[in-house]
Amino acid sequence: MFYTDGKLQFPVRVERPDPLFARALQQAIGGVEGEIRVAMQYMFQAWGARGDPKFRDLLLNTAAEELGHIEMLATAVALNLENAPLSIQEDVSRDAVGGSVLNGMNMRHILSTGLAALPENSNGVPFNASHVYASGNIGADMLANVTAESSGRALAVRLYNMTDDPGMKEMLSFLIARDTMHQNQWMAAIEELGGLENVMPIPNSFPQEEENQEFSYAYLGFKKDDSEPASGRWSSGTSIDGNGEFSTRPMEPLGEEPQLGRAKPNSGAQAEQE
Repeated sequence: MFYTDGKLQFPVRVERPDPLFARALQQAIGGVEGEIRVAMQYMFQAWGARGDPKFRDLLLNTAAEELGHIEMLATAVALNLENAPLSIQEDVSRDAVGGSVLNGMNMRHILSTGLAALPENSNGVPFNASHVYASGNIGADMLANVTAESSGRALAVRLYNMTDDPGMKEMLSFLIARDTMHQNQWMAAIEELGGLENVMPIPNSFPQEEENQEFSYAYLGFKKDDSEPASGRWSSGTSIDGNGEFSTRPMEPLGEEPQLGRAKPNSGAQAEQE
């Protein structure tokens, strides 16, 4: 069950409406780095969560907050569209706001919503949930959430640097701060699960003696001259999960060239393939 009281989580104000910035803000709403993505991701992770209920509670609390962020950004889009022209027949050449019609304004803000936000990205592509990750594995989900918040914070920083409107900077500063918290809370959840050493490899419930351990911690090179790849933390020393030692080796083909059977009659192949 969800509740709303009609109030914003944080003030949203726009001193100088900018329809082009309204289009940019759409990425933070419906882009792959956006708030719809993380709200849906945390909800579906929570709804499928098994085990200690505190992780479900953490996910649902954060999902509810992300819904509030969508509300803030949608409000910001609408406020940036204040006084935007509703027709290219209006005098657009002398006015910066009106001129945006000819310089990249999202026309759907006029044609589809009457100067309001949309569930889509800055290029007008509708959100389709293709980047919503809910694996049913709490370790995998927490790592996916760190990535989601990291890319979201990078986007918010870019938007912050794109505008000189004090109100928009104030709102984005808040969203950047919340992304900082969310990155840290997901890492704290991983720590609560025992840290990377205990969480990895994911799923940690699969017995490693049943995997081909010759390749469990080998950094493989695919250089044509069979030289070893550049070394790093991932090529020597104890593995992150503490269960093995990293090594480096060039990869050699272990299988033969694949030999497939002839094409079936009436399969649409050429006669020479049958």
